Amino acid sequence: MTDVTTGAASPAPSPGASADAAQLRSALAGVRTEVGKAVVGQDGAVTGLIIALLARGHVLLEGVPGVAKTLLVRSLSHALSLDTKRVQFTPDLMPGDVTGSLVYDAQTGGFVFREGPVFTNILLADEINRTPPKTQSALLEAMEERQVSVDGVSRRLPDPFIVAATQNPIEYEGTYALPEAQLDRFLLKLTLDVPERDTEVEVLRRHAAGFNPRDLAAAGVTPVLGAAELAAARASAAAVGANADVLAYIVDLARATRRSPSVKLGVSPRGTTALLAAAKAWAWLSGYDSITPDHVQAMLLPVWRHRIQLRPEAELEGVGADAILQSIVQQVQVPI
Repeated sequence: MTDVTTGAASPAPSPGASADAAQLRSALAGVRTEVGKAVVGQDGAVTGLIIALLARGHVLLEGVPGVAKTLLVRSLSHALSLDTKRVQFTPDLMPGDVTGSLVYDAQTGGFVFREGPVFTNILLADEINRTPPKTQSALLEAMEERQVSVDGVSRRLPDPFIVAATQNPIEYEGTYALPEAQLDRFLLKLTLDVPERDTEVEVLRRHAAGFNPRDLAAAGVTPVLGAAELAAARASAAAVGANADVLAYIVDLARATRRSPSVKLGVSPRGTTALLAAAKAWAWLSGYDSITPDHVQAMLLPVWRHRIQLRPEAELEGVGADAILQSIVQQVQVPI
Protein backbone atom coordinates (compact mmCIF):
# COMPACT_ATOMS: atom_id res chain seq x y z
CA MET A 1 0.00 0.00 0.00
CA THR A 2 1.33 3.44 -0.97
CA ASP A 3 0.13 6.88 0.05
CA VAL A 4 0.01 9.24 -2.93
CA THR A 5 0.51 12.27 -0.65
CA THR A 6 4.00 11.08 0.26
CA GLY A 7 5.10 11.72 -3.30
CA ALA A 8 4.75 8.20 -4.71
CA ALA A 9 5.00 7.85 -8.48
CA SER A 10 1.87 7.62 -10.57
CA PRO A 11 0.81 4.27 -12.04
CA ALA A 12 1.26 3.75 -15.76
CA PRO A 13 -1.55 5.50 -17.65
CA SER A 14 -4.12 3.64 -19.66
CA PRO A 15 -3.97 4.00 -23.46
CA GLY A 16 -7.54 5.34 -23.73
CA ALA A 17 -6.89 8.84 -22.40
CA SER A 18 -8.22 11.67 -24.58
CA ALA A 19 -6.00 14.40 -26.03
CA ASP A 20 -7.84 17.18 -24.16
CA ALA A 21 -7.49 15.36 -20.85
CA ALA A 22 -3.81 14.76 -21.57
CA GLN A 23 -3.29 18.49 -22.15
CA LEU A 24 -5.02 19.33 -18.88
CA ARG A 25 -2.91 16.77 -17.02
CA SER A 26 0.20 18.24 -18.58
CA ALA A 27 -0.85 21.71 -17.43
CA LEU A 28 -1.38 20.45 -13.88
CA ALA A 29 2.06 18.85 -13.98
CA GLY A 30 3.29 22.33 -14.87
CA VAL A 31 1.57 23.63 -11.74
CA ARG A 32 3.63 21.21 -9.64
CA THR A 33 6.77 22.47 -11.38
CA GLU A 34 5.91 26.09 -10.64
CA VAL A 35 5.15 25.38 -6.98
CA GLY A 36 8.49 23.57 -6.77
CA LYS A 37 10.25 26.85 -7.54
CA ALA A 38 9.12 28.13 -4.12
CA VAL A 39 8.55 24.99 -2.04
CA VAL A 40 11.11 22.20 -1.78
CA GLY A 41 10.42 18.62 -0.74
CA GLN A 42 6.62 18.71 -0.42
CA ASP A 43 5.66 17.12 -3.74
CA GLY A 44 3.15 14.78 -2.09
CA ALA A 45 1.33 17.67 -0.40
CA VAL A 46 1.20 19.57 -3.72
CA THR A 47 -0.37 16.53 -5.37
CA GLY A 48 -2.84 16.23 -2.51
CA LEU A 49 -3.94 19.85 -2.90
CA ILE A 50 -4.40 19.39 -6.65
CA ILE A 51 -6.50 16.27 -6.00
CA ALA A 52 -8.61 18.27 -3.53
CA LEU A 53 -9.21 20.97 -6.15
CA LEU A 54 -10.21 18.35 -8.74
CA ALA A 55 -12.55 16.62 -6.27
CA ARG A 56 -13.99 19.89 -4.86
CA GLY A 57 -12.76 19.02 -1.39
CA HIS A 58 -11.10 20.81 1.51
CA VAL A 59 -7.70 20.04 3.01
CA LEU A 60 -6.37 19.91 6.57
CA LEU A 61 -2.61 20.48 6.61
CA GLU A 62 -0.86 19.23 9.74
CA GLY A 63 2.76 19.94 10.53
CA VAL A 64 5.05 21.74 12.92
CA PRO A 65 5.68 25.46 12.30
CA GLY A 66 8.17 26.25 9.57
CA VAL A 67 7.54 23.42 7.07
CA ALA A 68 6.11 25.80 4.41
CA LYS A 69 2.38 25.11 4.87
CA THR A 70 1.41 28.73 4.17
CA LEU A 71 3.94 29.16 1.37
CA LEU A 72 2.66 25.96 -0.24
CA VAL A 73 -0.92 27.25 -0.45
CA ARG A 74 0.15 30.71 -1.66
CA SER A 75 2.38 29.22 -4.37
CA LEU A 76 -0.34 26.86 -5.57
CA SER A 77 -2.94 29.62 -5.86
CA HIS A 78 -0.43 31.81 -7.72
CA ALA A 79 0.35 29.03 -10.21
CA LEU A 80 -3.39 28.50 -10.78
CA SER A 81 -4.27 32.20 -11.12
CA LEU A 82 -6.68 31.84 -8.19
CA ASP A 83 -7.47 34.35 -5.50
CA THR A 84 -6.40 33.42 -1.98
CA LYS A 85 -6.92 35.01 1.42
CA ARG A 86 -5.35 34.12 4.74
CA VAL A 87 -7.03 34.24 8.14
CA GLN A 88 -5.03 33.80 11.34
CA PHE A 89 -7.40 31.98 13.67
CA THR A 90 -7.12 33.28 17.24
CA PRO A 91 -9.23 32.85 20.42
CA ASP A 92 -10.90 36.24 19.93
CA LEU A 93 -11.82 35.74 16.25
CA MET A 94 -15.57 36.11 15.67
CA PRO A 95 -17.68 34.31 13.02
CA GLY A 96 -18.36 37.59 11.22
CA ASP A 97 -14.63 38.16 10.88
CA VAL A 98 -14.58 35.13 8.58
CA THR A 99 -17.91 35.19 6.75
CA GLY A 100 -18.56 38.92 6.63
CA SER A 101 -21.19 41.07 8.34
CA LEU A 102 -23.70 43.88 7.90
CA VAL A 103 -22.25 47.35 8.45
CA TYR A 104 -23.99 50.70 8.56
CA ASP A 105 -23.48 52.91 5.51
CA ALA A 106 -23.79 56.56 6.50
CA GLN A 107 -24.23 57.68 2.89
CA THR A 108 -27.27 55.49 2.22
CA GLY A 109 -28.57 55.38 5.77
CA GLY A 110 -28.87 51.59 5.64
CA PHE A 111 -26.94 48.41 6.26
CA VAL A 112 -24.80 46.82 3.59
CA PHE A 113 -23.05 43.47 3.55
CA ARG A 114 -19.28 43.59 3.72
CA GLU A 115 -17.74 40.36 2.46
CA GLY A 116 -15.38 38.48 4.73
CA PRO A 117 -12.19 36.71 3.64
CA VAL A 118 -14.18 33.52 2.96
CA PHE A 119 -15.18 35.08 -0.38
CA THR A 120 -12.13 33.78 -2.23
CA ASN A 121 -10.98 30.72 -4.18
CA ILE A 122 -8.57 29.27 -1.61
CA LEU A 123 -9.09 30.26 2.01
CA LEU A 124 -6.00 29.63 4.12
CA ALA A 125 -7.30 29.07 7.65
CA ASP A 126 -4.09 29.29 9.62
CA GLU A 127 -4.05 27.39 12.95
CA ILE A 128 -7.77 26.68 12.74
CA ASN A 129 -7.71 24.86 16.09
CA ARG A 130 -6.80 28.05 17.96
CA THR A 131 -10.26 29.54 17.66
CA PRO A 132 -13.34 28.42 19.68
CA PRO A 133 -15.90 26.02 18.15
CA LYS A 134 -18.35 28.91 17.59
CA THR A 135 -16.01 30.47 15.03
CA GLN A 136 -14.89 27.11 13.64
CA SER A 137 -18.52 26.29 12.91
CA ALA A 138 -18.86 29.51 10.89
CA LEU A 139 -17.01 27.65 8.15
CA LEU A 140 -19.37 24.67 8.10
CA GLU A 141 -21.95 26.18 5.75
CA ALA A 142 -19.22 27.58 3.51
CA MET A 143 -17.45 24.23 3.31
CA GLU A 144 -20.57 22.14 2.70
CA GLU A 145 -22.90 24.44 0.74
CA ARG A 146 -20.38 26.84 -0.85
CA GLN A 147 -22.44 29.76 0.44
CA VAL A 148 -22.73 32.10 3.42
CA SER A 149 -26.02 33.07 5.04
CA VAL A 150 -26.15 36.42 6.86
CA ASP A 151 -29.36 38.07 8.05
CA GLY A 152 -31.46 35.51 6.18
CA VAL A 153 -29.77 36.09 2.83
CA SER A 154 -27.60 33.38 1.22
CA ARG A 155 -24.62 34.53 -0.81
CA ARG A 156 -22.75 32.18 -3.13
CA LEU A 157 -19.00 31.80 -2.80
CA PRO A 158 -16.68 31.98 -5.81
CA ASP A 159 -16.02 28.83 -7.82
CA PRO A 160 -13.69 27.11 -7.20
CA PHE A 161 -13.66 27.38 -3.42
CA ILE A 162 -11.69 25.25 -1.00
CA VAL A 163 -10.51 25.68 2.58
CA ALA A 164 -6.89 24.82 3.30
CA ALA A 165 -6.65 24.76 7.09
CA THR A 166 -3.46 24.29 9.07
CA GLN A 167 -2.93 23.00 12.57
CA ASN A 168 0.08 22.27 14.77
CA PRO A 169 0.18 18.60 15.91
CA ILE A 170 2.51 19.26 18.86
CA GLU A 171 1.31 22.31 20.76
CA TYR A 172 -2.16 21.82 22.28
CA GLU A 173 -2.21 24.53 24.96
CA GLY A 174 -4.90 27.09 24.14
CA THR A 175 -6.33 25.05 21.26
CA TYR A 176 -9.79 23.66 20.57
CA ALA A 177 -10.16 20.25 18.95
CA LEU A 178 -12.14 20.38 15.72
CA PRO A 179 -15.62 18.82 16.11
CA GLU A 180 -16.20 15.58 14.25
CA ALA A 181 -18.80 17.21 11.99
CA GLN A 182 -16.19 19.66 10.75
CA LEU A 183 -13.37 17.14 10.44
CA ASP A 184 -15.67 15.07 8.23
CA ARG A 185 -15.95 18.01 5.81
CA PHE A 186 -12.24 17.89 5.02
CA LEU A 187 -11.60 15.64 2.05
CA LEU A 188 -7.94 15.11 2.92
CA LYS A 189 -5.67 15.38 5.92
CA LEU A 190 -2.10 15.87 4.72
CA THR A 191 0.88 15.64 7.05
CA LEU A 192 3.92 17.78 6.27
CA ASP A 193 7.10 16.42 7.85
CA VAL A 194 10.41 18.14 8.52
CA PRO A 195 12.45 17.78 5.31
CA GLU A 196 15.35 15.39 4.86
CA ARG A 197 18.89 16.72 5.18
CA ASP A 198 19.53 17.21 1.44
CA THR A 199 16.18 18.96 1.03
CA GLU A 200 16.87 21.29 3.93
CA VAL A 201 20.28 22.12 2.46
CA GLU A 202 18.53 23.06 -0.80
CA VAL A 203 16.13 25.32 1.15
CA LEU A 204 19.09 27.13 2.73
CA ARG A 205 20.87 27.36 -0.63
CA ARG A 206 17.87 29.13 -2.14
CA HIS A 207 17.62 31.55 0.78
CA ALA A 208 21.36 32.23 0.58
CA ALA A 209 20.84 33.10 -3.11
CA GLY A 210 18.23 35.70 -2.17
CA PHE A 211 14.93 33.78 -2.24
CA ASN A 212 12.11 35.83 -0.68
CA PRO A 213 9.04 33.72 0.24
CA ARG A 214 6.88 36.86 0.17
CA ASP A 215 7.75 37.60 -3.48
CA LEU A 216 6.64 34.63 -5.55
CA ALA A 217 7.02 36.49 -8.83
CA ALA A 218 10.69 37.13 -8.11
CA ALA A 219 11.09 33.43 -7.36
CA GLY A 220 9.91 32.70 -10.90
CA VAL A 221 6.51 31.24 -10.02
CA THR A 222 4.21 31.98 -12.97
CA PRO A 223 0.52 31.15 -13.56
CA VAL A 224 0.10 28.19 -15.91
CA LEU A 225 -3.58 27.36 -15.46
CA GLY A 226 -6.80 29.31 -14.94
CA ALA A 227 -10.21 28.73 -13.43
CA ALA A 228 -11.72 27.70 -16.79
CA GLU A 229 -9.10 24.99 -17.38
CA LEU A 230 -9.47 23.81 -13.78
CA ALA A 231 -13.24 23.49 -14.27
CA ALA A 232 -12.65 21.39 -17.39
CA ALA A 233 -10.21 19.18 -15.48
CA ARG A 234 -12.79 18.75 -12.71
CA ALA A 235 -15.45 17.67 -15.18
CA SER A 236 -13.05 15.22 -16.82
CA ALA A 237 -12.02 13.73 -13.45
CA ALA A 238 -15.66 13.37 -12.36
CA ALA A 239 -16.32 11.30 -15.51
CA VAL A 240 -13.81 8.61 -14.48
CA GLY A 241 -15.61 5.30 -14.12
CA ALA A 242 -15.83 2.88 -11.20
CA ASN A 243 -17.00 -0.71 -11.60
CA ALA A 244 -19.18 -2.48 -9.08
CA ASP A 245 -16.34 -4.55 -7.61
CA VAL A 246 -14.29 -1.47 -6.74
CA LEU A 247 -17.31 0.28 -5.21
CA ALA A 248 -17.96 -2.80 -3.08
CA TYR A 249 -14.27 -2.81 -2.09
CA ILE A 250 -14.56 0.76 -0.76
CA VAL A 251 -17.64 -0.21 1.26
CA ASP A 252 -15.91 -3.32 2.64
CA LEU A 253 -12.96 -1.19 3.77
CA ALA A 254 -15.31 1.26 5.51
CA ARG A 255 -17.22 -1.53 7.24
CA ALA A 256 -13.93 -3.02 8.42
CA THR A 257 -13.10 0.26 10.21
CA ARG A 258 -16.42 0.06 12.06
CA ARG A 259 -15.67 -3.49 13.23
CA SER A 260 -12.07 -2.87 14.27
CA PRO A 261 -11.54 -3.44 18.03
CA SER A 262 -9.21 -0.40 18.14
CA VAL A 263 -11.75 1.99 16.59
CA LYS A 264 -14.54 3.69 18.52
CA LEU A 265 -16.07 5.47 15.51
CA GLY A 266 -15.48 4.13 12.01
CA VAL A 267 -15.79 5.72 8.59
CA SER A 268 -19.23 7.10 7.70
CA PRO A 269 -20.94 6.89 4.29
CA ARG A 270 -19.66 10.43 3.64
CA GLY A 271 -16.19 8.99 4.06
CA THR A 272 -16.81 6.36 1.37
CA THR A 273 -18.01 8.99 -1.12
CA ALA A 274 -14.98 11.13 -0.26
CA LEU A 275 -12.64 8.21 -0.96
CA LEU A 276 -14.40 7.57 -4.27
CA ALA A 277 -14.01 11.22 -5.33
CA ALA A 278 -10.34 11.33 -4.36
CA ALA A 279 -9.63 8.01 -6.08
CA LYS A 280 -11.29 9.32 -9.25
CA ALA A 281 -9.12 12.44 -9.18
CA TRP A 282 -5.94 10.40 -8.67
CA ALA A 283 -6.92 7.93 -11.38
CA TRP A 284 -7.56 10.81 -13.80
CA LEU A 285 -4.22 12.44 -12.96
CA SER A 286 -2.59 9.06 -13.61
CA GLY A 287 -4.26 8.75 -17.03
CA TYR A 288 -6.85 6.09 -16.21
CA ASP A 289 -10.45 5.98 -17.47
CA SER A 290 -11.68 4.13 -14.36
CA ILE A 291 -10.44 3.63 -10.81
CA THR A 292 -8.66 0.50 -9.64
CA PRO A 293 -8.05 -0.88 -6.13
CA ASP A 294 -4.56 0.66 -6.32
CA HIS A 295 -6.07 4.14 -6.62
CA VAL A 296 -8.35 3.44 -3.66
CA GLN A 297 -5.48 2.23 -1.52
CA ALA A 298 -3.28 5.19 -2.50
CA MET A 299 -5.89 7.70 -1.31
CA LEU A 300 -7.18 5.79 1.73
CA LEU A 301 -4.82 7.19 4.37
CA PRO A 302 -5.18 10.93 3.58
CA VAL A 303 -8.96 10.60 3.13
CA TRP A 304 -9.71 8.48 6.21
CA ARG A 305 -6.99 9.16 8.79
CA HIS A 306 -9.01 12.01 10.33
CA ARG A 307 -12.39 10.28 10.04
CA ILE A 308 -11.90 7.49 12.57
CA GLN A 309 -11.90 7.82 16.36
CA LEU A 310 -9.65 5.46 18.25
CA ARG A 311 -10.53 3.79 21.52
CA PRO A 312 -8.63 5.16 24.55
CA GLU A 313 -6.79 1.88 25.09
CA ALA A 314 -5.47 1.99 21.52
CA GLU A 315 -4.21 5.54 22.01
CA LEU A 316 -2.53 4.55 25.30
CA GLU A 317 -0.72 1.78 23.44
CA GLY A 318 0.54 4.32 20.92
CA VAL A 319 -1.39 2.90 17.99
CA GLY A 320 -2.08 5.52 15.33
CA ALA A 321 -4.88 5.86 12.80
CA ASP A 322 -2.51 5.25 9.88
CA ALA A 323 -1.30 1.95 11.32
CA ILE A 324 -4.87 0.74 11.89
CA LEU A 325 -5.93 1.69 8.36
CA GLN A 326 -2.89 -0.04 6.86
CA SER A 327 -3.76 -3.17 8.81
CA ILE A 328 -7.35 -3.05 7.55
CA VAL A 329 -6.16 -2.74 3.94
CA GLN A 330 -4.08 -5.89 4.40
CA GLN A 331 -7.05 -7.79 5.82
CA VAL A 332 -9.79 -6.86 3.35
CA GLN A 333 -9.84 -8.95 0.18
CA VAL A 334 -8.91 -7.03 -2.96
CA PRO A 335 -11.16 -7.58 -5.99
CA ILE A 336 -9.40 -9.10 -8.97
